[in-house]
Amino acid sequence: MGPIPLCVLLPVMVLTAVVAVTAEENTIDDQYTWPQWKVPLVRKRRTVPLSSPNFAAHPQPELSGTCGIECQRHIPSPSLNDLEQFLSYETVYENGTRTYTSVSVHGLNEVTVWPRNTSSRSRHKREVYGTDTRFTIADKQYSTKYPFSTSVKISTGCSGVLVSPKHVLTAAHCIHDGKDYLDGVQKLRVGILKEKSRRGKGGKGKGGKERGKRRKGDKVKEEGLEMEENGGRGERKGRGKGKKIRSRRSADSGKPSFKWTRVKKTQVPKGWFKGVSDGLTADYDYAVLELKRAPKVNHMDLGVIPSVKKLPAGRIHFSGFDDDRPGNLVYRFCSVSEESNDLLYQYCDAKPGSSGSGVYIRLKEPGKKKWKRKIIGVFSGHQWVDVNGDGMQQDYNVAVRITPLKYAQICYWVHGDSSECQVA
Repeated sequence: MGPIPLCVLLPVMVLTAVVAVTAEENTIDDQYTWPQWKVPLVRKRRTVPLSSPNFAAHPQPELSGTCGIECQRHIPSPSLNDLEQFLSYETVYENGTRTYTSVSVHGLNEVTVWPRNTSSRSRHKREVYGTDTRFTIADKQYSTKYPFSTSVKISTGCSGVLVSPKHVLTAAHCIHDGKDYLDGVQKLRVGILKEKSRRGKGGKGKGGKERGKRRKGDKVKEEGLEMEENGGRGERKGRGKGKKIRSRRSADSGKPSFKWTRVKKTQVPKGWFKGVSDGLTADYDYAVLELKRAPKVNHMDLGVIPSVKKLPAGRIHFSGFDDDRPGNLVYRFCSVSEESNDLLYQYCDAKPGSSGSGVYIRLKEPGKKKWKRKIIGVFSGHQWVDVNGDGMQQDYNVAVRITPLKYAQICYWVHGDSSECQVA
């Protein structure tokens, strides 16, 4: 066979190069795309009435004795019967009545297997690590706009996040101490951030200008979103005039106030209760609150991700109402130091009050170029963790991960129909 003509060889080489580049781009793009998961079904078996709770428990500033990632490695994997018991739940209604609902789990074997626990020996301690890297979102032009507006305040002193027009995801320990419901849960309320109206100064009041005519706030909104998306780096470059506008608005804008809404019912998994899941209690530190009225703000969807550490940025975000900055929403972002199937240890600076915040990341939607934020966990807070199961405790900031099974349960609580929750 003679030599191949250049006119034939050149197109083949170009095509090969194009295919290789396309394949590489698709691989990189997949790393930034939300994976799609087949989710098991959680179905109600039966619901029975229980006696009314005492509502006598008191909030705990810090959780202790938690069986952490290393400790849980020594615990056998729960059986299907165990999981069904852990995912069964109590519901408390606004009139003080209580029910217990047992569930069945279907299609668990069809769910993609999660990767084995990963470990990192580089750890930090304490609620705030060295320099405080939290950002106070004091300006209402930031705090009342998405994604910050999805953060809510719980009347028991915690934070939460809207995961539907009428449902709030928070930490179970903000509602229940493992033995009884907290004092105040019988009249539980959720605070939604709102802008203060200023009559006569651009509000809807008499003599005020129409709100639609004030467009400068749009620039401020964009700056706030840029700060959140770029990991807190919200500076505007090369435009001194823009900086002056932002500074002036920050000075003029008052702190946002709250519009409080009563909670219609509260649902907590039995896995959180003392003596039910033993060393796995920390995995079930989440609860869902259904509001009596839907606030007029956007919510954030739930998402499932197999590994945060393996993401290109490997960074999580959340906003809450830390006690040391009363009245202000506090945003932070950080890397994850260690993760298991159900828990995250991370470096995010936090104080009491931020517990229950929704931990989220931002990836592309499958088949689209649009980026979307989704909740992948619930911030449990600063905890004293039993590291090796030998009683020696170390302190970490911990978050509970949204797994396919937890997604199925929370989705069922929100929609009341497990058929709507088959794909995450």
